[in-house]
Amino acid sequence: MKSCPQCQQRYPHESSFCFVDGASLESLPDPRLGTTLAGRYVLEEILGEGGMATVYRARHKLVDRPCAIKVLHGEVVRDPTAQERFRREARHAQRLAHPNIIDVFDQGETDDGTAFLVMELLEGSSLALQIGKGRISVPRTIKLAAQMSRALARAHDFEVVHRDLKPENVFVLKEDRIKLLDFGIARSKHDSRLTSVGEIFGTPEYMAPEQGSSTEAGPSADIYSLGIILFEMLTGTLPFEAPNAPTMLVKHMSEPAPHVLSRQKDVPESLDRLIHDMMSKAPHDRPVDAQSVLARLRKIATELRVELPADLEAELPPPSRQLKAGEAQLWGRRAKLFDEMLKRGFPAAKPADSQRILSEIEAKVAEVEDLRKRAYEEQAKLEIVEQEGREAYARFGMAMDTLTQDASRMREEVRDQKQVLATMMEGNEAFGARLLVVHKETVFWEGRSAFTEPYPELAKLYRDLASILDEWLVARGKQREIDRAIQDMDGQFSDIDYQIKELRSGLDSHNREVEERRGESRGLITEMGRKAEALEGELLMLATRFCAPLRAKPELVPLFRELEANG
Repeated sequence: MKSCPQCQQRYPHESSFCFVDGASLESLPDPRLGTTLAGRYVLEEILGEGGMATVYRARHKLVDRPCAIKVLHGEVVRDPTAQERFRREARHAQRLAHPNIIDVFDQGETDDGTAFLVMELLEGSSLALQIGKGRISVPRTIKLAAQMSRALARAHDFEVVHRDLKPENVFVLKEDRIKLLDFGIARSKHDSRLTSVGEIFGTPEYMAPEQGSSTEAGPSADIYSLGIILFEMLTGTLPFEAPNAPTMLVKHMSEPAPHVLSRQKDVPESLDRLIHDMMSKAPHDRPVDAQSVLARLRKIATELRVELPADLEAELPPPSRQLKAGEAQLWGRRAKLFDEMLKRGFPAAKPADSQRILSEIEAKVAEVEDLRKRAYEEQAKLEIVEQEGREAYARFGMAMDTLTQDASRMREEVRDQKQVLATMMEGNEAFGARLLVVHKETVFWEGRSAFTEPYPELAKLYRDLASILDEWLVARGKQREIDRAIQDMDGQFSDIDYQIKELRSGLDSHNREVEERRGESRGLITEMGRKAEALEGELLMLATRFCAPLRAKPELVPLFRELEANG
């Protein structure tokens, strides 16, 4: 692909100069730049490159929407596992649909079979870059942490575990809005296995202990990783340092996590306690879920009088973009200028060859305009489907959030009650041991008295036995009360869990319905877009042939300038 350095018009590789301004064309550094994916996404510049993919700034030709497109690298295209993980990234992000998770609008394959994702274009920087500038203040950390917790809560609510949470995968927008990125190795409960035995995923500095020995890390692993991130934000350092990845993993698995307060004295004890709990070695010792982390952050924010960012999900979804008609009309305007060139340059008789080329151009322009018009109509249908989808996602999300907050509080309460119960059961064992000791001594004095002589020692022992039994009975009663309370909460939790499963099922059904409706429109738009692209390629060649002999005529200079001004 080549480009005109003056007007930025893109040309096929075999072209030499721009028909608009006559400038020599320059080869683009990336062969994909300037190309159109799926008949509607034009790749404009490279935003970044990673191990698996390149991310481009792009624009939607039919809708006035800038976007970012991630395209798999050629060397991993042939790896079916890499391609499936890539597709999962799109499915997970679309399914979660949360203000603090990057939006994925579309996915597909290029003409050469390379997978791509279409995402929202973000303006800002990664959290890693922010941390690199220095430690982050307590109020700002709490605000960012609350948004990360909201995003994780949504992911976990819909049974998606990120598995690679790190500052590089957290994007900070203007006004400190957070977006979680890169669900490429995220795992859903319903996903088929893509990992081999012993294969480890994640970034060692932020991996939970269980990730070092298992690929089945659950939601609690993300909570651990978030704890590491918060530690680093507040102190500017990681809790563990190691010369290599294996040593780092060993430290996560065996070395006690330090307290934030051991390195930064201005951190509130409540926040230090939360982060330390999040970094507990055993998953069951961490907060029960991301909703629990968020609840504790809200409490800390209230104590410190820190105002948390509003939950954007409560707002209505943004309206659909307006369709952009200019793309379809561009060649129509050019054809009219070409006709005017012939009239002004050859007032007596138009050259037959130029007239024939113009006739071909006009015929192809009519085809392009017809294809673009039909594509716009199909895009309008697609916009309605996507708007309805966003509104439904918002409803599902808010309903799920209400249920899971209740479920989280209940899980915390059940865990607390079970801890109390475990302590009481240990006490019950102590009652039995005490009773045996006193009973043994009682038997001795009963033998001495032979029930013929009253001994004060025996009377005291009987009173001690009665006292121990009374205490034991009271403790047993409290234990039964707690048992019943736990059973009641388990019953309530079962009801909530049933509603949560129904919501998940409803969302899955909605996803399938939306994808079916999207699929038909996208297929038609892609087909029409590719036909229009092919015709526009032919138009470029015809326009070049048409303009070449006319460029020397001085009376046509104003028309060439107008051609350049009109793109």
